[in-house]
Amino acid sequence: MPLDPEVALLLDSEKGQPPRSALDVAATRERMRRAAALAGPPPAVARVEDLTLPSQIRARQYWPKDDAALPIAVYFHGGRFFSGDLESHDAACRILALEAGCRLLAVDYRLAPEHRFPAALDDAAAAVEFALGQGVPVAVAGDSAGANLAAGAALLERARLRAQLLVYPMIDATCLAASYRDYAEGYGPGAGDMQRGWSEYLGDAADPRDPRVSPVFAEDLTGLAPAFVLTAEYDTLRDEGERYARRLIESGNLVQARRYLGTIHGFFTMPGVLRAAREAIAEAGAFLRHRLMPA
Repeated sequence: MPLDPEVALLLDSEKGQPPRSALDVAATRERMRRAAALAGPPPAVARVEDLTLPSQIRARQYWPKDDAALPIAVYFHGGRFFSGDLESHDAACRILALEAGCRLLAVDYRLAPEHRFPAALDDAAAAVEFALGQGVPVAVAGDSAGANLAAGAALLERARLRAQLLVYPMIDATCLAASYRDYAEGYGPGAGDMQRGWSEYLGDAADPRDPRVSPVFAEDLTGLAPAFVLTAEYDTLRDEGERYARRLIESGNLVQARRYLGTIHGFFTMPGVLRAAREAIAEAGAFLRHRLMPA
């Protein structure tokens, strides 16, 4: 399918900006914060709490209504492991919490290169453990690098989670999928940008095929929480996300998979300018609501 017209307009508006791969860490993080405007105005929710979890990780909890019995979706932001924070995803997290009807616990996990693998995964596991301690149903969710952490947490807690929402997951550090070639440049974050993220996160020490790094290489994918794997057509990460969805299905798990046609990496967090993003967040919210709420 051709590019979605709204996506094409967005890409055209970015012409003339320096490529992401040319930016240093500080500039990359600032660009990510500025991109938060593409989510649109942050909608009101019943309550927002800034927390410090027992593991000393910062987090922010969004309540669509004031009800202590609400289930929790633990959300990990994208940003190629070295950018993104609570502010970059604030509006998108509010919208998803409202669509899902559950508490959404956004996690400010440690970033590379200051904190390399497995720091982010350790923080993800600690945040999920905190959520499970609240005595309500728990799901994990994330976009891009955050979806990697959500998948990793789902592998660690396969018996206790209700669902996993994986939005264009950055899930294969070998970077060998055909979509790395097909969408290397010209469609937003490309092959060089993703490879740079893995380099910042892993350094020279980690094995890219370690399942804790790349869940797509996990030998045992049985007994995992039901998954919604959402991919974008014009995305370097498309093929690895869809490969992971197939592996989950082949291992006997319940899987909902959807490729959003005409879209690019990052579109999910742009509901202020993309109708496709609004549709995707609504679909993701419906999935979480169905899996977390009692029948």
